[in-house]
Amino acid sequence: MTQYHGVRKVLSSAIGVALLLSGAPQPVRACTGIRLTAEDGTVVYARTVEFSFDLHSDVIMVPRGYARTGTTPDGKEGLKWKAKYASLGANGVGLPFMFDGLNEKGLAFGLFYFPGTAGFMSYKAEDAGKTIAQWEVGSWVLENFATADEVRENIGKILVAGVVLEAWKFAPPLHYVVHDASGKSIVIEYVGGKLTVYDNPLGVITNSPSFDWHMSNLRNYVNFSMTSHAPVKLGSVTLEPFGKGSGMLGMPGDFTPTSRFVRAVAFSQSAFPGKTGEDTVLEAFHLLNQFDIPRGSAREDEKDEHGNVLADYTVWTSASDLKAKRYYFRTYDNSEIRMVDLTKMNLDAKDMINISMKGGEVIKSMTP
Repeated sequence: MTQYHGVRKVLSSAIGVALLLSGAPQPVRACTGIRLTAEDGTVVYARTVEFSFDLHSDVIMVPRGYARTGTTPDGKEGLKWKAKYASLGANGVGLPFMFDGLNEKGLAFGLFYFPGTAGFMSYKAEDAGKTIAQWEVGSWVLENFATADEVRENIGKILVAGVVLEAWKFAPPLHYVVHDASGKSIVIEYVGGKLTVYDNPLGVITNSPSFDWHMSNLRNYVNFSMTSHAPVKLGSVTLEPFGKGSGMLGMPGDFTPTSRFVRAVAFSQSAFPGKTGEDTVLEAFHLLNQFDIPRGSAREDEKDEHGNVLADYTVWTSASDLKAKRYYFRTYDNSEIRMVDLTKMNLDAKDMINISMKGGEVIKSMTP
């Protein structure tokens, strides 16, 4: 096995104890993100979101000129900015900040859980004016920049602090992926208080450990093939595959971040490209079916304050068409793919627009 390098548990013990004693629900550990490119050049970014509880997400549209003030650990006013670009995507726990989405320039962003590895930057009161909370990074990125290169050039100018999220009573450990309409992709991580930006040539992200570890771990799967293996002759015995798919024989199938990263690379790299962005969005949802977690199959040892078993499940799945500027989503309770088109909205609206993601499954009877 590849040696586990540089993965450090940097969450403070105080936060860890708070998690255990507060009875707060334990959040996502199983998000998976991929990138696909259509034959017409359309880039599609898609991902799953897993929590052990309802994230209470809505689709939100943030217009140009929307005023922001960042959050700091000590309650002082943080970085101030106004949105240069309108953006569209999903929030969480009622926050007016983007957890996942895209902007009018075709830049996409995703926030991913990063437990046991994330360690945000040191904060001092005099740094308040350049500080934002870790869950505010997505909105800052989408509202200010048009390309992954611009994000890379500017991310070091702000201070991202580990701020306690009041809804959860602890500071969520996070890392981030950025894709642009050209297909360029980067991963942003804070480990041990230091910022690192990685090129992401395969467009895949999951959770802990650090991104460079996941890329090194791929070397354990050099036998991966998109085509079935040829029969193997051992003396007088010929060993033939039992069926199609032997090129992926031994591919890890569990829900851990390390296994999902490998599978996400395998499936996204082996998928036939769609002709258009819409074709590719539908293909992305098919690929992410491989990462859909039903309730009860990924459980925790502990229970919540009501005695309920904690188990991650796929709360929602999304896809962003970076050419058409459309945001697609489905939820655990409704597998119908729904879409919001940013280009059809008033990008200079006076305030943020909320679109509910709620709704149950509709089963259509086809009985003659």
